[in-house]
Amino acid sequence: MSESSQCAPVGIILAVDPDRFAEVVEALRGAGLTVTGEQPSLGTLSGTVAEDRIPALETVDGVESVDRERTVQLPPPDSPIQ
Repeated sequence: MSESSQCAPVGIILAVDPDRFAEVVEALRGAGLTVTGEQPSLGTLSGTVAEDRIPALETVDGVESVDRERTVQLPPPDSPIQ
């Protein structure tokens, strides 16, 4: 595996302390996160980061969880699987 593929950006979703949202987001940016979406009242945000930086995000004070973004494929309406 080449070095560039080891550090390819991945999409993640984070849950953070909503009472400290701005502070935590700023610390996450400093740890390498590129923020792509924010929901301050829910304490969630999404972004991209090099995969090898995920452990650094998990240690930021105020971060409750870090999960990879997932895509769900729904069957078409006429599918026998409902």
